[in-house]
Amino acid sequence: MAETSLRVEIVDRRQAAEDIIVLDLVPVDGAPLPLFEPGAHVDVEVGPDLVRQYSLCGDPARTDRYRLGILLDPASRGGSAGIHAQFQVGRQVTISAPRNNFPLAAGAAATVLIGGGIGITPLLAMAHHLHAVGLPFRLHYCARSRAKAAFLDELASAPYASSVHLHYSDGGSGQRLDPARDLPQPSDGAHLYVCGPTGFMDWVIGSAATLGYPNARLHKEHFGAEVDTSGDAFEVELSRSGRVVPVAAGQSIVAALKTVGVRVEVSCEQGVCGTCLCDVVEGIPDHRDSYLTDDEKAGNDQMMLCCSRAKTPRLVLDL
Repeated sequence: MAETSLRVEIVDRRQAAEDIIVLDLVPVDGAPLPLFEPGAHVDVEVGPDLVRQYSLCGDPARTDRYRLGILLDPASRGGSAGIHAQFQVGRQVTISAPRNNFPLAAGAAATVLIGGGIGITPLLAMAHHLHAVGLPFRLHYCARSRAKAAFLDELASAPYASSVHLHYSDGGSGQRLDPARDLPQPSDGAHLYVCGPTGFMDWVIGSAATLGYPNARLHKEHFGAEVDTSGDAFEVELSRSGRVVPVAAGQSIVAALKTVGVRVEVSCEQGVCGTCLCDVVEGIPDHRDSYLTDDEKAGNDQMMLCCSRAKTPRLVLDL
């Protein structure tokens, strides 16, 4: 859990769609919650040593409550399954202060928001903000079916409802998202934001790039990522003590360190959130994360300990 934590209480829980619940959280002490930027998330303490990240999907201007939309992941490693089973109205929960790895670009001529499934959540906060400040945008929401789509009533009644476009995989081909048809011309200067399953995001980003969108105007956020843990064994040396810890084939650095009593703060455990970022003193990491930029990875002076491995027999870490 991040250094700054907040104690909140669940005051509303509702079933928003198949396998999706929405939770409203208010501060236990009654004080205003920190303002958050559109696109921000919080860490949620699900249980002992179990922290997961969820996007804030409410209005960023509100300080009386936060709202989370949470999909029950069939491959849950305890996070979403624990929340769906245990997080009921009246329960008090510890969360972090908001952090933002998915900010809106300042001064964009236009904005296109594209959400796939539960990836709609950070885009709702963006839509609230863009409407409030009077900036033009389009929101495309893609879901497998209407039954799988959350927030439909809210979107239908929103003051920006005319900017919302719904796309269902089980519908006719004419209503499915077509980047060539539905994206504005790159010359319009629009920035595109996409969140959803990795394959969906790769398809949208790739389609936009083919249409001529420059990389600087393409933004995405992973809410989950497949992690490749394969690779040979190696060693990590802790620079502050000189201790050397072996990391077995298929074992994460975090897991190896835990076996010798060295605990590293983690959250997503998928190389998405940046919680376990660590400086590298010597050696070359084998980056497996989705958090660092290509330039940051090329520098080889920092890495994610939950998923990345080593290209050299030993890494010296600033631990």
